[in-house]
Amino acid sequence: MSINFNKFVPRPGLVNKQGHLPDPSELVCVEVPKVFDQCLIKRCISYCEGPDTATTDYELRSNPLDNPKIYIGCRDFKITLTSIEKIPLSCENGFKKLIICYTISFYADYIDCNAVNKSELFEINRQDVIGKFYCPDSLSKVSCNQSNSSKDEIDNIIKLEMVADVLQAVLHEDENNCKVLDITLGYYIIVKCELIVQLLIPAYSYCPVPKEPCEPEPEENVCDKFNRSPVPKFYPDQNLSPLFPDSETDYEPEHQTNSKEDNGCNN
Repeated sequence: MSINFNKFVPRPGLVNKQGHLPDPSELVCVEVPKVFDQCLIKRCISYCEGPDTATTDYELRSNPLDNPKIYIGCRDFKITLTSIEKIPLSCENGFKKLIICYTISFYADYIDCNAVNKSELFEINRQDVIGKFYCPDSLSKVSCNQSNSSKDEIDNIIKLEMVADVLQAVLHEDENNCKVLDITLGYYIIVKCELIVQLLIPAYSYCPVPKEPCEPEPEENVCDKFNRSPVPKFYPDQNLSPLFPDSETDYEPEHQTNSKEDNGCNN
C-alpha cells in the first residue's frame, strides 16, 4: 500500500521498499535518447610491429624516453569515435553492418633518473567490425534551429562507452638501444545505437530545491578525530579453510570412516 503523498518528499533515492511509493502526480512526455541495440567489445592488446590485429597494436610502444627509471602508472583514459560506416543488410530490415574507427588515449607516468616525474601520451587508433547490429533509421523527420547538429546526430546516435586499464607496462631498450615503454592494454567498449524518442513516464513533478546551505564541513581537530576512531587491527586476516563442512549432517568423524574401512564392516 502506498504512503500518503503529504508525507512523501520526492527526491532521487534508492527504492528499498516495493509498493511504498505514492501514486505519481502526473504523466509527462519527455524526449530522451533510447537504446535500441548494444553490444560489447572486449580486447586485450599488446605491442607488436606490423598491422594491427585483435591482440596486437604497434602504437602501444612509446617514443624514446629520456632516462626513465621507474614506471608509475597510467591515467586519463579517453575514447573518441573518429568515423563510422553503416552498411544496410538487405535481408534484415533495420539491421546494419558497422565499421567503427576510434581512438583510445591515455597518459603513462614515469620517473626519470633525476627523480623528475614525466608523462608520455599514448594514442591508439583501432577499427572494429560489428557484423549485425540493429540500428534502425528514424521514421520521423526532425528540423531544429541548432546549427551545430547534423542530420545524423538528430536521427541516429552511435555512442561508445569504455572502461580501460593497463595490464602490464615494461621499460626496456629497443633494437636502437633507446629506452621505451611497452604497454599491454585491456579495455571494454559498449557500442550503443540510440534514437531520440518521446516517452510517457510517471512523475512527481519537478525535483525539489536542495537544502541549504552548501558550505564545507567545519575543520575538526585531528586529535579529537583520532581519539574517537576505533582501535585498528594489529594483524591481517588469516586465510584458513573451515575445519568442518557447512552442513553438520554431512560431517562424519574421520576415525569412524577409517574404522569401517579398516575392519571391512558391512551393514
